[in-house]
Amino acid sequence: MPSIHDFATWEPVLRLLRESNAERLAAPGGHVAGRIDQYGWSLPLQRRRPRPGQAAQVEDHQDEFDAAERVRGALAEAGVDGFSFVAEISPAGRTVLHLLGPSTAVEPGIGGPHPGSLVLVEGAVPEPWRRRPEPVPGAVPAPSVSPAALERTLRERIPDAIGATEAEIAAAQARLGVELPDELKALYRVTRARWEDWGDYETAERVYDAVGCELFSLDGLYVADAPSRPCPWRFAAMEAVVTAPDAVVQGVVGSPGWIVFGDTGGGDRIAVDLTPGPHGHTGQIIVLDHEENIGAHLLAESLTDLVLNRREDWYTGRRRDELPAVARVNRASLPSVRAAAQPELEVLSIGVWEGEPLSLAPVTGLPRLRTLTAYPGTLADPLEIAKLTGLEFLELGPQEWRVLLDAGAVPRSLSAAAIEVHGDRHPLPIVELANEILALWDRPPITRTVLEGDLGPEA
Repeated sequence: MPSIHDFATWEPVLRLLRESNAERLAAPGGHVAGRIDQYGWSLPLQRRRPRPGQAAQVEDHQDEFDAAERVRGALAEAGVDGFSFVAEISPAGRTVLHLLGPSTAVEPGIGGPHPGSLVLVEGAVPEPWRRRPEPVPGAVPAPSVSPAALERTLRERIPDAIGATEAEIAAAQARLGVELPDELKALYRVTRARWEDWGDYETAERVYDAVGCELFSLDGLYVADAPSRPCPWRFAAMEAVVTAPDAVVQGVVGSPGWIVFGDTGGGDRIAVDLTPGPHGHTGQIIVLDHEENIGAHLLAESLTDLVLNRREDWYTGRRRDELPAVARVNRASLPSVRAAAQPELEVLSIGVWEGEPLSLAPVTGLPRLRTLTAYPGTLADPLEIAKLTGLEFLELGPQEWRVLLDAGAVPRSLSAAAIEVHGDRHPLPIVELANEILALWDRPPITRTVLEGDLGPEA
């Protein structure tokens, strides 16, 4: 197989891009950009319409799949996650291909060629990922807790199950570094939930019906602490840990007391909660929604309650109240920066704005403000950012970053940053801007490799 840095590896992709973007490429400064990595690809291609009355078939786009897979195979052989790229193709077929990245200091962009978040401090994670649950000294188990009734009920429902030994339970506790609650021990004394014990889906389904969830094996138990719930900086920095005084579950990312033992069947994890909220119970059962980055939902007040009463309803459908920790100023939400300026403010997001550019003066000096994102063109004076001395994440448009860089005013408190790009901006100047920011922290730059070749004239 040709190398990832051989023009021949990319040639089938480039031919498809030229076919779909001939007019755009022929214009002055014309280019196309995209990304291919080991998990997928994003290419600006015009796909053929499926035949009337028929859904799109794989064979309808086989040339695209074959071309992308050729590159992905070379990526895998080279041990590289992926590349963003920019291609300039003349009408005569002369081609210049710019391969961008990777850099260990840059997260992948989302669905396009532009760089994702720039991690300026190695190993840094956003503040919510550094938060641990608060102690709740008065928390007690729910009245429904009954390991004996739980074990008796499960043995009646799945009498032929193979249970875990005390030695196996002890080994699981040693691996996790936490004492399993009595209810969880009772569950695994009835069934250790290994596939080799079940042998078929019918038996696994009986266990699902008996317990009320897809049960993990004893060896599959894990602690849902913050590192187990990774999230790109661009999204994680927008979160805030909020636990109301009447909360049943703490609003943390993860906890050393969240022991995951199952799944809803849709990718949402089910856990025993040993660190409940102020109004929760020790050992309550919670669900970690796979579509959320933080917090959890109550499923049952105990494992006994879950099994005996067939609890299934956990999703409230309501987004937790973010104010005053997270404030969004835009044409549909808060009407001004002043309206967001509360002592508790941690995250300020300025979105699409139709009025005069905004001043950041109202939030200067707020003690907890750590994240600022501003849609391009919304700030009256980007240099006001220099007065926000506690920022750890900053996302701005290219022009605003240019102002800060030229003035030597990029906040040194930052742990990560991002460049907000809208429209069809050429990726190369954005990469150069990103490398300027990375250089301030002496972080590895985004590399650029140039390949040249000739596709010949279009047929």
